[in-house]
Amino acid sequence: MKKKVLAVASNGGHLVQLLRLFPAFSEHDVTLVSTSEDGPDERYKSYYMVTDSNFDQKIKLLKTAADTFAVYLKVRPDIVISTGAAPGLFCILYARMFGKKAIWVDSIANTEKLSMAGRVALKFTKHCYTQWPAVSKESGPFYLGAVV
Repeated sequence: MKKKVLAVASNGGHLVQLLRLFPAFSEHDVTLVSTSEDGPDERYKSYYMVTDSNFDQKIKLLKTAADTFAVYLKVRPDIVISTGAAPGLFCILYARMFGKKAIWVDSIANTEKLSMAGRVALKFTKHCYTQWPAVSKESGPFYLGAVV
């Protein structure tokens, strides 16, 4: 059965890692959400650009929350997957609020501990993954391998 997948990542390494997961969703309708100014290509059904922010930018963070909530309500996904950071975390939270599946894959850059957003995501989804075995032992997310 075809599912609506909302794939969310900030620009840069987060987005590169998320796009490497796209073959896993080839049978589904995928909508990409990112802070990247690059437009969509054939891998995803549609694309939405949202405000880039981090936890030190409170006003911009509120704008990111509003942007991602509007996209979430428009798409109404069955599954949300994110490789980080703030936009992905917001969409993970919305998915859990609406009883949908949420998957967090922490960035490979986090070699010693989960990111701040990953630590929050770990509290809201049982599908939280790290790309480092040592982080799995220390923090509690699952390790299944690396994306990159």
